[in-house]
Amino acid sequence: QVQLVESGGGLVQPGGSLRLSCAASQNIFSINRMAWYRQAPGKQRELVALITRGGTTNYADSVKGRFAISRDNAENTMYLQMNSLKPEDTAVYYCNAIIGNSYWGQGTQVTVSS
Repeated sequence: QVQLVESGGGLVQPGGSLRLSCAASQNIFSINRMAWYRQAPGKQRELVALITRGGTTNYADSVKGRFAISRDNAENTMYLQMNSLKPEDTAVYYCNAIIGNSYWGQGTQVTVSS
């Protein structure tokens, strides 16, 4: 079983940037798929970005060109660099890893507001 802990959320003005981190309790080198999801109030949880063991990435259309997902296997950490943030990016962001079962972090709040 893996523990995932997100950090890096906060309040930022529109157009600003944040970098989220997801620290894993075990080596992530062998994890085939890690991802970031988000859930805004009153909405369903949605996939934001994913990264495979081989480094292949995929993004939701709404964040393409603004967000970048990456993983540092040596640090057992996954990142989400978020640039040009918009109010509609406001949500709780969750880290996810699939190792047979699906594991989730507790989430970190991102609020984009002036």
